[in-house]
Amino acid sequence: MDGGAGEEGKQERHLVLAHKLFLLSHPAVDDLSKVALRAEVLDAVKSDDMAPLFESLVAAGVLEPDAALLAEMRGRIDEEIRKLDEKIADAEENLGESEVREAHLAKSLYFIRVGEKEKALEQLKVTEGKTVAVGQKMDLVFHTLQIGFFYMDFDLISKSIDKAKNLFEEGGDWERKNRLKVYEGLYCMATRNFKKAASLFLDSISTFTTYELFPYDTFIFYTVLTSVITLDRVSLKQKVVDAPEILAVIGKVPHLSEFLNSLYNCQYKSFFVAFSGLTEQIKLDRYLQPHFRYYMREVRTVVYSQFLESYKSVTMEAMAAAFGVTVDFIDQELSRFIAAGKLHCKIDKVAGVLETNRPDERNAFYQATIKQGDFLLNRIQKLSRVIDL
Repeated sequence: MDGGAGEEGKQERHLVLAHKLFLLSHPAVDDLSKVALRAEVLDAVKSDDMAPLFESLVAAGVLEPDAALLAEMRGRIDEEIRKLDEKIADAEENLGESEVREAHLAKSLYFIRVGEKEKALEQLKVTEGKTVAVGQKMDLVFHTLQIGFFYMDFDLISKSIDKAKNLFEEGGDWERKNRLKVYEGLYCMATRNFKKAASLFLDSISTFTTYELFPYDTFIFYTVLTSVITLDRVSLKQKVVDAPEILAVIGKVPHLSEFLNSLYNCQYKSFFVAFSGLTEQIKLDRYLQPHFRYYMREVRTVVYSQFLESYKSVTMEAMAAAFGVTVDFIDQELSRFIAAGKLHCKIDKVAGVLETNRPDERNAFYQATIKQGDFLLNRIQKLSRVIDL
């Protein structure tokens, strides 16, 4: 795995492989596509001698057993490790500290390449012990983060991000700091912290160089999706709708421009058409798929809230017409969201009318302040009694 910034559009090949493995296990992918994917996965495994992954895929029934191929891969791995150990020994005896570090790094990268996760992490620690420069230590953290994203090991990713932040307190350049924001944003998105993910992605739009994780158009796809459900209308307009970096590539992602602009321009019928077009892409994304149902609910909450914001009361028929759906569908949808406390309105079924009852934020803040004040006074009285004793 390449810890340095990838070439533009050049995604780290193990992460490409991870996405193919995800698609192979996805029920929505048709059998014909899976045949092609299986062949591509086998080619990737062979080209990098990924014997441990081959064994696990055979055990899972994804690939056919092949004892001869496995023995070949194991043989090549043992031979390469022997050579790398010889280079390390030679560097330690005859060369300087930087050559020793490079020899250890080469062994770390080889373990990553063949998919030996635990050995790679162990060797990266050894390499870190031979490393002085903060920038080089950061590159080792990026290697670890890529391992974490390949295996979706969120504990490893979280610890590595914390480690990187501690390293930056010692120094470090802006380019690596900006790259770390994208790694952390991806981690936040994959763990359903969409608000923080959107903030980190938006901070990185003009400085994006993290092509090893995903191409720029995928980055914009993630930025728009996370921003839509977390930003208010004013912020969405300033940071996303009018952002030149987003405008330059948003048209490359099918349905994304219509999704964003129809929401902002209150064209709800067009929004639903674009949204249904995007659902397939969300469902087939390995980072977003676990949160598919949650994201679908959040987007609908945003769009229904935005529509109702303009009305004190509105007929169900008018709302159904605006969204291009039936009255029964709107009735069922809103009933669920109202019951879950997501929408502040009530349905008059007899009159076929929706009545909004927006919470009074100022009054709620006043009540909360009074409650906290009472709690504080009670604590002070208890404390004074203890002191008197």
